[in-house]
Amino acid sequence: MALSRRRKWLMVVSLGGAACAMLGLAFAGVPLYRIFCQVTGYGGTTQVAAAAPEIVGDRVITVRFNADVARGMPWRFKPMQREIRVRLGESALAFFEAENRSDETVLGSATFNVTPQKAGAYFNKIDCFCFEEQVLHPGESAEMPVTFFIDPEILDNRNLDDVTTITLSYTFFNQGAEARDAFLREHDQVVRRETATTVN
Repeated sequence: MALSRRRKWLMVVSLGGAACAMLGLAFAGVPLYRIFCQVTGYGGTTQVAAAAPEIVGDRVITVRFNADVARGMPWRFKPMQREIRVRLGESALAFFEAENRSDETVLGSATFNVTPQKAGAYFNKIDCFCFEEQVLHPGESAEMPVTFFIDPEILDNRNLDDVTTITLSYTFFNQGAEARDAFLREHDQVVRRETATTVN
């Protein structure tokens, strides 16, 4: 009888532990997948770098730009240049333009990828509007820069010898009223703290 109770107790504890582990993995799945994509370039995920390398190569790649908005996003969003040609390792600057065509303030965030997807591991962003959420008030427009380079190590991957053009794509999503209001409250608090520090 005692042995049977002990087995039942062990089974309950084991099942509870397994359930907690699965729940933890479910919450960790998205950030872990994002890290995996950033490290490997899987799915056309780009890399992040502090600066371009000092050596610039001779090979030239054309970078094209694409911009979209998700359903429910009342912005007009477009690249300000169709394409640019860059040498490997060369730092390049491109601009996108967004305009809020609605009658309310909108908080947006952008997802991005490159095609062909196999080039993602070599496409490095130094600075990008996609690193932070963006707020546009009614009728407001903004130019949004992205600074990037293509890693010269792409030359070491014979599978990418055929890549002459890379397309950088962004899609802006509406974060919704609740996220917008929380963002604006936090922004106002930061401004008030900075103002108080300056006055003192």
